[in-house]
Amino acid sequence: MILSFQQGIDNEILRKKSEPVAKPTGKIKKFLKNMEKEMLSQNGVGLAAPQVGHNIRIIIVRFNPGKPEQMIIPMLNPEILHFSEEKYEDEEGCLSIPDIWGIVERPKEIIVSFLTAKGAPQTLKLSDLNARIIQHELDHLDGILFVDRAKSTRKKTKEEKGQEI
Repeated sequence: MILSFQQGIDNEILRKKSEPVAKPTGKIKKFLKNMEKEMLSQNGVGLAAPQVGHNIRIIIVRFNPGKPEQMIIPMLNPEILHFSEEKYEDEEGCLSIPDIWGIVERPKEIIVSFLTAKGAPQTLKLSDLNARIIQHELDHLDGILFVDRAKSTRKKTKEEKGQEI
């Protein structure tokens, strides 16, 4: 393991609001590469900097997981500009809360703005799982865990472990 995962509902790092990043330095770019390796090693579809011990506004996401159009995108200072009124419920898990799944209601579509790893501003309109991944990871940047939003939770089975958002 390159980075150290933070775990637990009462973890102080996971419960703290993260600070913006001024610009993508060489150190930040190396951190992003390490975050990507860790996310993939855990078969995750998203990872926020607080989950690996850093309270900075950085996430890395894997859009369209398992599909030919899959892509991994690092985001610095992501911000959701718009939430759709339409919502839907789905089950979520988290690398920081192992062994738990929960039903969470979230907006179906979002518009998110962020800086790329090169510092370029970008805006994306996302829906369904891709929108859910962003919302889940941005919650981490604000000290919110999916269990805080879950309508219900349950223990994972052995087969389900490693399939977290």
